[in-house]
Amino acid sequence: MSGDIYLTQEGYERLVTELEHLKTVKRRALAKAIGEARAYGDISENAEYDAAKDAQAHNEKEIVELEDKLARVRILDKNIPKDEVLIGAKVKLIDLDTQEELEYILVAELEADYNQGKISVNSPVGGGLLGHKVNEVVEIKIPAGTLKYKVLEISR
Repeated sequence: MSGDIYLTQEGYERLVTELEHLKTVKRRALAKAIGEARAYGDISENAEYDAAKDAQAHNEKEIVELEDKLARVRILDKNIPKDEVLIGAKVKLIDLDTQEELEYILVAELEADYNQGKISVNSPVGGGLLGHKVNEVVEIKIPAGTLKYKVLEISR
């Protein structure tokens, strides 16, 4: 894979913690499960053994993928301009149709979590907000129609 992955310090630390968990806790648990399944006898017809080996292979694949992503991470600089919606920005909006106030933090896809108000810059809404400034009206086309927001505030 290629290309930089931009993350906040918090997002980077979360991935490092996840990788450490996969390499230690999960690897040990899977090795134990394989050992227990092997004790059941003939491994050629042992479904528990096959399932444990598949889980181990999946875990190793996740480790390799996370290591690749972490090798390409660039931590977002805290000195990014605050007057424009860019990755890492917290943006307060008003929906011009419903008058509902919304607040999002624009992040990379790896950090996106809608429940925490973190949306990906690759999503239609996140991508549509990029580059806009306070008091600008933004029209974003989504599959269900068009969203109209006014940017109220940008912070970091």
